[in-house]
Amino acid sequence: MSSFDLNKVKSLSQWRAMLPEINRAVRNYLGPVIDPPRSVQYRVVAEDDLPSNVRRQQIVFVLPSQETVMGWLFFPPAKKDLPALLCCHDWVPQGKDEPAGIDARKYMDMALYYARNGYVTLAVDTIGAGDRPLRREGGWDEKSFAAVAPGYTLGGKMLEDHRAALGVFAECGPVDTGRIGVVGHGLGGFNALLLAAFDERVQVCVASGGFTRFETDKLAGFWPADPPLPLWPIQQRDGGLPPFDWEHILALAAPTATLVITPNAIHANPKSCQKAVRLADRVYKLLGAQGALDQYHYTAREAFTHESREAADDWLERWL
Repeated sequence: MSSFDLNKVKSLSQWRAMLPEINRAVRNYLGPVIDPPRSVQYRVVAEDDLPSNVRRQQIVFVLPSQETVMGWLFFPPAKKDLPALLCCHDWVPQGKDEPAGIDARKYMDMALYYARNGYVTLAVDTIGAGDRPLRREGGWDEKSFAAVAPGYTLGGKMLEDHRAALGVFAECGPVDTGRIGVVGHGLGGFNALLLAAFDERVQVCVASGGFTRFETDKLAGFWPADPPLPLWPIQQRDGGLPPFDWEHILALAAPTATLVITPNAIHANPKSCQKAVRLADRVYKLLGAQGALDQYHYTAREAFTHESREAADDWLERWL
C-alpha cells in the first residue's frame, strides 16, 4: 500500500504539500537524472524526401553524458508553428528504426505516421537498442550498463536521455515549442509517462501498454522481456514496495493531457491501470484539468490496433 494516499487529498493545498515528497520518492528510486539544456544542437548526417512531402533527416547530437546519439527527424510540408512529437520506441533491437517506419511492426511507425499528419517528429535510440552501445543478442547486459553508468537505473538513464532529446525541437525552426508531445507503446509508453511526469515541456502524452501498478505487477520494476529487463529497483529485499505507485507518477504529470491506452497485456493490466487513472484524476480535477487524463482500453492482443491509433490521433488533435 502506498504511503501517499491520493484518496485523502481533498484540496489543492494538500496536493501541493504532498507533491515535493512524491517527487523526491520517485526520483530516489530512479537514481540520478541530469537536467538537460533547453536547446540541443544537432548535425544532419543524411536527408531525403519521402512520399506525402515528408522530409526525413538522420541526425546526431550529444547527451549530457557526452554520448553521441543518432535519431530520425521528420518534417511535414508546412513550414512554421508546427506541433512536435517525441516518439519513444518499444523494447526492440532496432530501436528508433521502428517508429521511423524502417523496420516496424504494424502501426508502430509512429514518427513517420505523425509526420505525414502534420507533426515534426523525432525518434531516438534508448541505451541498449539500435545504434547505442551495450546491446547484445539474447538479452540485456546489466554488468556492462553498471560499468558505464554507475549509480544509474535503466529507467533513470532513459528518462535523462529522452529529456535531452526534447532539446532538439528547440533547434527546429518550424516547431512551436509550446506544443510538444510524447507518444510511445510498450517500453515506449513507460518512457512517455516518465517524461510527462518530469519535464514540463511536454504538453500532451499518449502512452500505450506502459505499466501495471506495482501491487498487481508480477514483474514490478522489470520490463517483461526474455530475460526480464531491470528498469528500476522496485521490489525491496524485505519484499515491500515503494511508497508510491503509478497513480503518483500520473499525478506528477498533471495537468499534462495524458491518455493511457491499455491492451490486454502483462504490462497493461486494464483494471490496474484504471485504478491508477481514477486516483490520479483527483489531482487533475483539483488543478482544473478535468478531462485531461483518460484511459482507452482494447481487448486485441496485437501490439497496437487501428482503433487505438485512432484514439491516439483524436487525443493529440484535441490537446496539441
